[in-house]
Amino acid sequence: MSRIGKLPVAIPAGVEVAVKDELINVKGALGALAMALNPLVKVENQGGAMTFAPANESREANAMSGTIRQLVNN
Repeated sequence: MSRIGKLPVAIPAGVEVAVKDELINVKGALGALAMALNPLVKVENQGGAMTFAPANESREANAMSGTIRQLVNN
């Protein structure tokens, strides 16, 4: 698994995150953003932190988990 992909993304207070219908929706005081999910990445919202894991053992899934994690973190 990617070293970057292993790190959870902390969700600040006042920010709402919803993962559904192959979309990640983030809503905060300054606005809202939506991002499409890649089927190679499993995303979970666990009480204040989001985790990202590859859906299978392929090299592409491993790389994509780190990429999606960093895009959400930014």
